[in-house]
Amino acid sequence: MWLIAGLGNPGKKYERNRHNVGFRVADELARRHGVGPLKEKFGGLHGTGIIRGERASIIKPMKYMNLSGFAVSQAVQFQGIDPSQLVVVHDEIDLPFARLRLKSGGGHGGHNGLRSIMEQLGHGDFLRVRIGVGRPETEQGEPGSGKVANHVLSDFPAEMDRDVAALVERASDAVEAILTRGIRAAMNDYNGDGKTAD
Repeated sequence: MWLIAGLGNPGKKYERNRHNVGFRVADELARRHGVGPLKEKFGGLHGTGIIRGERASIIKPMKYMNLSGFAVSQAVQFQGIDPSQLVVVHDEIDLPFARLRLKSGGGHGGHNGLRSIMEQLGHGDFLRVRIGVGRPETEQGEPGSGKVANHVLSDFPAEMDRDVAALVERASDAVEAILTRGIRAAMNDYNGDGKTAD
């Protein structure tokens, strides 16, 4: 049994935010595989089905990002999920837009959703699909620390809609690859330059 946790903030005002790409991947996987409609459970929206022949649950925590761990840990405990079969999908400012990085274990890197999950589980041994949203630009137009919170809580510009949709598709493909082929093979395919699996 797998658990896929897509991270984001609940509510209409956040739907198109960079911080919510994890939610969008969860929705895309649910749509592709007929998982749902997702229903309230464990403090999130949750559904169970079959993804590429693998039994899997999808959860979107419905508390805010910095409280994501409560819903994820409840689902993990109730369903007896092994850390190696928990996939957390989240935005990553330290990657350029459209680049993916798949990872097994590690720290939270300042991401409040990961921090909360690690606090509640007591470890960081789960799998991650990190979706590059880039950093804000400084006054000089160079990528820099800038106002990170405002950046991730702002919408992708409308002119990027097609690129964002393609990114969500690729990230969903990457989750499917993890479930069917394992994290190492999926890393080989998707930890590339963000344009093609290589």
